[in-house]
Formats: sequence, C-alpha cells, structure tokens
Amino acid sequence: MQFGASIFFTEYSMSPSELAVALEERGFDSLWVAEHSHIPVVRRFTLPGSMELTRQYYDVMDPFVTLTEAAVATKRLKLATAICLVIQRDTIQTAKAVASLDQVSGGRFIFGIGGGWNAEEMEDHGAVYATRFQKMREQIEAMKLIWTRDIAEYHGEIVDFPPMIARPKPVQKPHPPVIIGGAFRHAARRAIRYGDGLLPQGPSQGSGSPDEYMPQLRRMAEEAGRDPGSLPVTFGGAPEDPELLKRYRELGIARVTVRLPAAKADEILPILDRSAALIRQVGN
Repeated sequence: MQFGASIFFTEYSMSPSELAVALEERGFDSLWVAEHSHIPVVRRFTLPGSMELTRQYYDVMDPFVTLTEAAVATKRLKLATAICLVIQRDTIQTAKAVASLDQVSGGRFIFGIGGGWNAEEMEDHGAVYATRFQKMREQIEAMKLIWTRDIAEYHGEIVDFPPMIARPKPVQKPHPPVIIGGAFRHAARRAIRYGDGLLPQGPSQGSGSPDEYMPQLRRMAEEAGRDPGSLPVTFGGAPEDPELLKRYRELGIARVTVRLPAAKADEILPILDRSAALIRQVGN
C-alpha cells in the first residue's frame, strides 16, 4: 500500500515545492491536488454528502501550475489531480497540459478526473450538467488519441475535431494513468470502461466502505472482461489507525491519501510526521 497526501493549494497554504519536498522526505509516494476554477455565488447543489463549502474551495490554485512547481522540486514523488474537472477545460489544451507536465516531471503524472457537482461552475464554461459524463468520456477518448497517435482525430457527439498533430507526447506509455473519481458504483463503471484506476468518494457521499465496494469492483471488472488488478483503488482520507489501514491493504486498496488543510508548515508538518509513522507501521 502506498501513501499519498491531498491538499487545496492556496496563497495561505504551504507552497507546492515546500510540501512536495516534505512528502518525499517522509516516504509518501504521491501528491494530489484539487481543482475549482471559481465558485458561483448562486448554486443549485451543495457538496456531496452535505460537506461544508469552506474558503479553500474559492481560493484553490490551478492544479497544473502547482504540480509543475512540485515536480521541479522533487525526483520521485508522483503528481496527481484529485480531481481535474476536465468538462470545464478545453480538450486539446488539456491534453497538451497533461503531456507537458508528464514530460517536465519525467513521467510522474497521475490524471485524476471527475464530472464535478457544481452545475453553475461547469455551465459558466459552456458545459451542460446533464451530459457532463458523456463529455468526460469523449474527452478522455479523444485525449488518448492525441497522446498516442502522430495524427489524431476524434468525432463524438460533443467532442469533435479533424486530423491534427499535437506534441509533446507523454513520457508514460501509452499515457499517464487516468483515475476516475466519484461515488463508487457510477465511478467504477466509468473506470472499467475507460479508466486506469478508481478514486471513490467517501461513505457519506454514496460509496460505502472498502469492505463493501472492493468485492463489488472485482465482480464488476471480471464481468466486463477487465482484470481487477488493472484498476488500482486510491482511498481518500486515510484513518490514523494502522490496523484499519492493514485491513484496507488486505482488501486490495492500492493507496490511501492523507487530507491536509490549506495551511502553513506549522500545522501540516505534524500531520505528515504522524503519517510517516503509520507508513513505517503498515509498510509500503
């Protein structure tokens, strides 16, 4: 089992480079960063699970910028989005951003994606809430062609472009892993169809516990003709309980992430030190 850490980088948090170095020094394998372009004042929906919309949601920095800073400061740490709201981004430009970051980092990027919950936010970008998941699938199908073919073209109902050349290509072959985030059953179906892993939302957001969904994922993958081992699961919000973490490892959880506040080093480093002790206890 690997250990990662997730954070909303803001102007009042640790800097990406400072945190990335601290994570690498303590044996963490990955850094996961959130994305919101903005938060509309009037909204139809709240966060899944009635979570509080705290200041960090309004203030979070662009993930490709912060992860690039983290990449330059480290040599081993994997750099991940959790999650990138691809439906709010241009498909071709995002494919280039992913490939560029994978190049800059020497092949350490993990592309965590999701459809999002904030209808007004995505609509401000021209995305349609009702068809967001169709758009996300078409975007990823199109990006895979851009990453892997010298001349790529894609013709979907929402994403459509003629033959084109786009470089650089990613270091990782065939492309960086695409990790699908969301409530378990829906996200699992999408991951099985076009993903390389799964990042389930928490129990209060409709996923249930790893004891419930890990056996389901194996059955769903096998029924669809996919090797369950090709769909590693990342569990967000690691408990500070070595026995429970060992149980998650036995169930097949590949990675857990520690949620960090958007804060400075004096608040974050003690959390990292406690987590580093867990890493030593559980083993990775």
